[in-house]
Order: sequence, then structure tokens, then C-alpha cells
Amino acid sequence: MTEIQGVDPSVPPSGTGCVECEAVQGWWLHLRRCTQCGHIGCCDNSPAQHATHHAKETGHPVIRSFEPGEVWFWSYPEEDFYESGPELAPPQHHPMDQPVPGPAGRVPRDWRAKLNP
Repeated sequence: MTEIQGVDPSVPPSGTGCVECEAVQGWWLHLRRCTQCGHIGCCDNSPAQHATHHAKETGHPVIRSFEPGEVWFWSYPEEDFYESGPELAPPQHHPMDQPVPGPAGRVPRDWRAKLNP
């Protein structure tokens, strides 16, 4: 990733779960981190797709996975995937004991049927 417009490595993540899902006691499949402001949102396969909604509402162009062991980035304007990029402020991922999907206690039994294709 050579261009880093929309990436502020000094900004920490907004928390350990999707900001909007947490506010309404919702759930998510995977988490994504806005590289400009640190907003944590749920992925496009999650029912609410908050990471993409955040990018569209704010114009913040780049996200990074907030899953353990994943360091990839996605640029919305370029619709391009990057296997790596600049090191961001810690933490790099949600807590290891946080289940996927998550969070614990809020994932419906039929969660697979509720995912976006």
C-alpha cells in the first residue's frame, strides 16, 4: 500500500466491538477498523454492515481488519485489497477471548441464516 491517504496510524480503535451494534445490543460476524478515525464497525457479511455505512457517511476511505491474525486493508474508493499497510495504534484486533461471531451472549442460534451473502 503506497498511498496512505485516509490512514492516521496514531489513532486508537474506538473500542473492542462494533460501535453501532453495541449501542443497540446487536451482534456481528467480523470487525473492521477505520484507519482515519479508529471507528470499529461490523463487516459487510454482518447483518448491519456498519463499517461500510461509516465509510459512506464520513468519506473515510480505508479500513483494516480488526480480527486477530489479519493485517489486510481495503480502500473503498479504489475498491482494492492490500495484504498489509502501516502499523496502526494498538490494539491491532479485538480481544482474543471475544468470540466470532460476537459478542458472547448476543448471537442468535440461527446466525448463519441472518448473514448477508
